[in-house]
Amino acid sequence: MEADGSIERGGALGREELLARISGDPPLIAGYLSLDEQLQPNGFDLSLAEIGTLVGAGAIGRTNADRALPDVRAIAFGDDGWVELEPGAYQIVFNETVELPNDLMALGRPRSSVCRMGASVVTAVWDAGYRGRSTALLVVENRAGMRVQRDARLMQLVFFTLNAATSEGYAGAYQNENLTR
Repeated sequence: MEADGSIERGGALGREELLARISGDPPLIAGYLSLDEQLQPNGFDLSLAEIGTLVGAGAIGRTNADRALPDVRAIAFGDDGWVELEPGAYQIVFNETVELPNDLMALGRPRSSVCRMGASVVTAVWDAGYRGRSTALLVVENRAGMRVQRDARLMQLVFFTLNAATSEGYAGAYQNENLTR
């Protein structure tokens, strides 16, 4: 924050600014499990709601009309809330709803514990104006696989202010994704 109280543009948001925006209307993040556990000095941890395997091939063409996503088969968590994953690629959906105003964008990075066990979380840029419960890719590289528990914190979302708010926020196919629950 500048000496005159204005927000400096073009930088990452820290804990205090994130907390202010989470408490705002509309909240930057909703549906979280524990603000104390998930709010970090430089971002916010997103937690696992759903996991599935990709079934069949996908296709990406020159235009969105030529895009075909593979089907996803849900994987049920055990009675103890855990699931055993073999090496491979899995689609995950987070618990939290993120609502980015037109002056913020975000990047997701796997939590270090995920990397240290031989896995990663892959996601695209979270554009200004996006709203939804995002989908990401969990890639298990460890030949022995991994166990993951429902609601585990897998990825940290880091928020960046834009030098100026964009006049048109995200309006793509994934706007409002996974908000039916």
